Amino acid sequence: MKRRDFLRMAGATLAILVSPAGRAAVTSILAVRVWPARDYTRVTLEYERQLNFTHMIVKDPERLVLDLEGVEFNSVLQNLPGKISESDPYIKLIRAGRYKPGVVRVVVDLKAEIAPQVFTLKPVGEYANRLVVDLYPAQPPDPLLALLEKAEISEQFGGEAEEKPAAAAKSEATAEQAGSSRSERSSGQAKGKGEEKLSVSRLVTVVLDPGHGGEDPGAVGRGGSHEKNVTLEVARRLKTKIDAEPSMRSVLTRDADFFIPLHHRVAKARRVQADLFVSIHADAFIKPTARGSSVFVLSERGATSTAARWLAQRENAADLIGGVNFGVRDPYLARTLLDLSQTATINDSLKLGKAVLTELGGVNTLHKAQVEQAGFAVLKAPDIPSILVETAFISNPEEERRLNDDAYQEKIAAAILRGIKRYFARNPPLAKSKVAQLD
Repeated sequence: MKRRDFLRMAGATLAILVSPAGRAAVTSILAVRVWPARDYTRVTLEYERQLNFTHMIVKDPERLVLDLEGVEFNSVLQNLPGKISESDPYIKLIRAGRYKPGVVRVVVDLKAEIAPQVFTLKPVGEYANRLVVDLYPAQPPDPLLALLEKAEISEQFGGEAEEKPAAAAKSEATAEQAGSSRSERSSGQAKGKGEEKLSVSRLVTVVLDPGHGGEDPGAVGRGGSHEKNVTLEVARRLKTKIDAEPSMRSVLTRDADFFIPLHHRVAKARRVQADLFVSIHADAFIKPTARGSSVFVLSERGATSTAARWLAQRENAADLIGGVNFGVRDPYLARTLLDLSQTATINDSLKLGKAVLTELGGVNTLHKAQVEQAGFAVLKAPDIPSILVETAFISNPEEERRLNDDAYQEKIAAAILRGIKRYFARNPPLAKSKVAQLD
């Protein structure tokens, strides 16, 4: 080869190495989102292409350090400090800088000792690749203890009101189960017309589950409404109404805009020894003409309709969109799935669903006249009657407007409460058995 040809080839190779096309791939951070909550705080970094990262905990003071390789230090990373609010329970400050050539270091200053989970998610929906940092407290809060530590609850028994301290409520909530099973419970129907009277011998706990949240917006209406916001508003209104009942109390699986994995919602209901579980949603369909309210319960034998199966698949995909660390094995979830051979809870769920659906029919058109069934992951508590309420179709422009109306939200909440009371009037709750606590 002639010297001139050799130099020409060498020059071409050098040009490739220094040109944008020839450089080692560098990824950009597209967005950073922070979702603070009492349960945990989530930090999500969305990026273009694959990246390598390491993380470690540094003590005195508590910090989480993330080293991101092959990441461009851009304005998104420069503006990290502004993402943190003073009310965040776990993060003081978050900042980033160039650590060494080719490496950006992100430092999270912590308010308390945490047990982090750091994992990546592949592109899904409107999201690109995501690096997720979940900051769980080293000592997780006990939702049952938090419930009992609230102000003393006024209860009414036999028409006589009395204040019961938290200790008494706890003792009552863990009393041994009386003789017969749930399915053998005697039913009593209130006399006369109108709303049935709720008469129970103990405090009952209803867990309200606002669907979606945080990274998972749920369905999005044509007017831009997010299902996660509508469900939270309705759940808050329903909680206010339930807590005003002298013999009832309620717990929200989430009380702000953050994501909770589906099985964690079930686990929270079991931890507070719930009597009922009500998951609240706002339906969506490919055709904007679909309308009406629906109620669903779990099925062991397949969906009762194609639409029910489709909806269950869409709702179960929340974990993929919201982001779950599938690398963490959950023995509780496996135990729950094994317990699904019990049909008594599903039978009670059908009774509850029918009572709520009847009341919803007085507020909105019913999409289906009967309770439907499908394999909803969020309804898989083996010992808690559970229903999923689709308040209306957010994909229908008219119903989307109603779902954002305060008066309509109040009516929906009131209807669900009437259904719950109707269920308890006909199926009085038994003394609570001790619920196995999670490891």
